[in-house]
Amino acid sequence: MPVEMSAERFEELVADALDEVPAEFAEAMDNVVVLVEERNDDAPGILGLYHGVALTERTSSYGGVLPDRISIYRAPILALCDTEDEVVEEVLVTVVHEIAHYFGIDDDRLHELGWG
Repeated sequence: MPVEMSAERFEELVADALDEVPAEFAEAMDNVVVLVEERNDDAPGILGLYHGVALTERTSSYGGVLPDRISIYRAPILALCDTEDEVVEEVLVTVVHEIAHYFGIDDDRLHELGWG
């Protein structure tokens, strides 16, 4: 059964997950915003999405762009989990997963590292 949780509490969990990101990675993130959204209309089952150009794909002409975005989708995460502890863990995994995409780490490598 999906977990019921207020939007405010879910946003707190995302903030807590961001606090868990090692300082060297957090400091290396520039021009990125993390947003909580209810769901992705185009792919309603996904848990998160990185919108931007990964650091590894940027060229010297990259600049003057709007911030990259990381979207964390509340409804699918809550639907996937049975307990608040599971939500805490899934939010952390999803935040790390999307931050990894910012740094150019692909899904295959994330799965190898256990952050599927």
